[in-house]
Amino acid sequence: MNTVLGRRSRILAATTATAGLLLVAGCSSDDSGGASKTAAGGVKLVKGGQLTVCTHLPYPPFQSVIDGREQGFDVSLVDIVAKNLGVKQKILDTPFENFKTGAFLNSDQCDLGAAGMTITEERKKNVDFSDPYFDATQAVLVEKKSAITSAADLKGKKIGAQAQTTGEDYAKSKNLDPVSFESSDAVLNGLRTGQVEAVIIDYPVVQGWLKTPANADAFKVVDNLNTGEQYGFTVKKGNTKLLAALNKAIKDAKADGTYKKLYEQWIGPYVESAATPSAS
Repeated sequence: MNTVLGRRSRILAATTATAGLLLVAGCSSDDSGGASKTAAGGVKLVKGGQLTVCTHLPYPPFQSVIDGREQGFDVSLVDIVAKNLGVKQKILDTPFENFKTGAFLNSDQCDLGAAGMTITEERKKNVDFSDPYFDATQAVLVEKKSAITSAADLKGKKIGAQAQTTGEDYAKSKNLDPVSFESSDAVLNGLRTGQVEAVIIDYPVVQGWLKTPANADAFKVVDNLNTGEQYGFTVKKGNTKLLAALNKAIKDAKADGTYKKLYEQWIGPYVESAATPSAS
């Protein structure tokens, strides 16, 4: 009898101690260096004190490493969101396929995705999109000496595109059998080294490339394909508070001139339609 009671007492003591440890662990896991996981407006963050953003580098002019830090149009817009939440933006470089599945959001690796990502019905099944913040088209880029003059000349040619993107999807829809590259930089290098004869990729990316004199001397845009694409930021399904914060930042930036300023800084001459995109 005494043995049984003694054992029971030990079990109760251990249970109490474990519960105490769990309580302490629960408290400590709710912060990062003392920072709260709850930001302004009740927005829950995966890590205290920062807005953790998944992207796929490089993808200029939306996000790339310049002078040792991540910069670009998307980065600047999300900085506004982070400032409104009273935190700093922290960027993680992740594989692009994760953006289609929402894997990094569902695993609480990141709070949101910002990767020049086109809003599609298929992707909406896995993530929630912000309001559109950019209208995009697909460009056909070739070497200046190329005989290709439009998209109509691409049949039978070796075409390059970035893997898992709408540019790749477009090429496949036209039965072009594109060569897929891991990043936008690799796409351009494929054209530069003769691995492909033309590339299909988002026009803003091409605009960014052609800002470099060497690229402007070597390459030319021969077609611009209006595919009705719009970019959006992504959050975990049901994360309504962060989604509202994103939409507010986009709306306010367009209203107060910040959007126009950032557009001209990172993209090029401002296009009014980009500030008032039609419904996706």
